[in-house]
This record gives sequence, C-alpha cells and structure tokens, in this order.
Amino acid sequence: MGRLKTLRVYVENEINKMTNEDKRNSALVHLYGVSLAATMIAKKRGLDPEIASMAAMLHDLHAYKSGSYNDHAHLGATLAREILQELGITNDDETEQICSAIYHHDDKLVIDGPMDEVLKDADVIHHCMNDLSKPIKDKEKDRYEHLCDEFGMTD
Repeated sequence: MGRLKTLRVYVENEINKMTNEDKRNSALVHLYGVSLAATMIAKKRGLDPEIASMAAMLHDLHAYKSGSYNDHAHLGATLAREILQELGITNDDETEQICSAIYHHDDKLVIDGPMDEVLKDADVIHHCMNDLSKPIKDKEKDRYEHLCDEFGMTD
C-alpha cells in the first residue's frame, strides 16, 4: 500500500470514530475535497502533489477529533507530526512541510511558504465551491479571486 493510501486509511479510521453521522460525512467530504484541490494546485505550481495531499488529509483532523476549532491549526500540526512519526511514511523534510502547512492553514490573510499556500488555497477552494449557495467569507475573498484568475475561472 502506498503511503498516501496508508495515511487515508488512518484518517478514515479516526473519522469513523465520530458518532454523529452528518459530521462524520462532512469531515470526510472536506478532507478528501481539500486533498484533491491541494493535489491539483501543487501539481500546477511545481510542488510535490503527494505531500500536499497528505497535508490536506490531516489539516482539520484535530478539530474533528476534539470537536473544537480553537487553535486547531497549531494543535493540528502537533497531531500531524505524531501521526506521521507513528506511521513512518515521511522523511524529516516532508514532515516539516506538512506540519508547517497545517500550522499556517488558518492564516488566510498572510502569505507563508509555497506548500503552506497550497493548503490554504485548497481549503479556500473547498470552502467556496463545495456549497455555491453560501457567501464567500471576507477573509477568503481575495484568495478565492486570485485562485479563479490562476485557474482561468473568470465570470
């Protein structure tokens, strides 16, 4: 089994522990949606799509496990490091890239490293395109507009 599949099995097992079916389904949809978007964005930008996908699969896991979004990005980076060390599927540099992306993913108004930006952008794509009836959050508007330009999705 490949390392991305190994991680997905781990994440799915954790998410399946959630007792609320709607929240469980929503969590899986979000993690897989952000993972797909991160893969595409990373590939387009010349970054490692597998590392981007792995970061996306882990980015909100702490929030789902704890039931709280309080400081979920920072706490999520710590959890991701523990999981990656337990699974032994990344080297030190890859672990740092993944954990940095998770640590910074909630800072949508700040520009960070290239992989950090991939995860932020993938998160925004999923937030904005998963339910087109919802208004775009103020903190995500500029980033979403830049992504639409980057991908040639103009009105």
